[in-house]
Amino acid sequence: MTSTSLSGAGLPPDLPKWAAHKGIPLMRTLATALTRLDDVTGVESFTLPYPPEVQRALDRTVLACLERGAEPPASLPELLAWCRDRPVADWPVDLPADAVGPDDLLLDPESSRPTELCHEWAEQSGDSASELRDRRIILTALRLCREHGEEEAYTEFRRLLVTRPVLTAAEDFAVSMDHVLDPVKELLRLIYRRVPDSYLRGGTYAACGRCLTLLVPLRDGGWWCERDRCRRQGPPPVGRRLPKEEAGELLQLERPLRQFVTGPGRAEVELEARLTALGLTVRMWPAYDTYDVHLTFPDGRVWAVDVKDWAHPAFLGRAARPVPHEPPYDEAFWVVPQDRVDAHPGYIASFERNRPASARGLVLLTDTELTERARRRLAGLRSEKRQGDHDA
Repeated sequence: MTSTSLSGAGLPPDLPKWAAHKGIPLMRTLATALTRLDDVTGVESFTLPYPPEVQRALDRTVLACLERGAEPPASLPELLAWCRDRPVADWPVDLPADAVGPDDLLLDPESSRPTELCHEWAEQSGDSASELRDRRIILTALRLCREHGEEEAYTEFRRLLVTRPVLTAAEDFAVSMDHVLDPVKELLRLIYRRVPDSYLRGGTYAACGRCLTLLVPLRDGGWWCERDRCRRQGPPPVGRRLPKEEAGELLQLERPLRQFVTGPGRAEVELEARLTALGLTVRMWPAYDTYDVHLTFPDGRVWAVDVKDWAHPAFLGRAARPVPHEPPYDEAFWVVPQDRVDAHPGYIASFERNRPASARGLVLLTDTELTERARRRLAGLRSEKRQGDHDA
């Protein structure tokens, strides 16, 4: 947002309310520190002297508590314990009602890794030093594919990031020989990173059978999946097992892209599969990703769908914007996975409260609701056709 006017067109009506709460910048500072340091060292390995951003997060948390007359965390380990064990809603900090849910944590209790909520808070930081790397990568891919006039290259790039976040040495070689991906080959070399040995158990890596990302081995012999959505469905099923000797130099997509491209992309391709199974014509990421799903019914009517797999409904509402009109469509929707709504009471209402005025007409459905709407419409068309054939 570049406008300095709080009453500017399209801005969320509650923006002054959010800006007035000192806990908002605190949460952004803390989440940014946790996610950056998790990428570098892991949050359990902080040592004195603390990096400046971590010390700043601790200092601001202490100040916020003192201003409220509450006992602050006495050290960084104690602050990390708050992040891991104490829902943010119970912190003595000033936050608006929609900022967090009653059970939201910044660190996962099992692994001490940042939760998806933490990553979403970090993305809200607006810090130019860490500015939305996932978006920069996607915009770079779009630019390269447009320069080459290769829309198919972008579609295959996006599908690769969604369906193959982990590559063995042999798979990496196969990707390097895929000429469809030529416009983005250099970019792929930058965003697929060597997997550290911390993912190994007994000389073998394991990928999640649901979300396809690598699982983290836990001390008790179990496995931890980085996707909140996956963990809510129970212990992660082990999918591919990749012995280190057979996999060669294993590569994994970097975390910002796993978080904001692979994760939501799983919801996109799952929706694609459901709609295709209904017999509908589905085109993914059309016109260089103007929106996610272009759905055509037998009578030629088109729906445009943007899939948003966000943990935080207020953030999603504040990001709401009309679906672009190219390629043309008859109706447009934003769609969120059903389990997101099931896990967060009032999800849709919170989204709607935080929408800017410019997106008041944007409809948010769950993937279940959208599929059912499509099924009913398709059944109606088939019924009309049968009636027409009978009348003829």
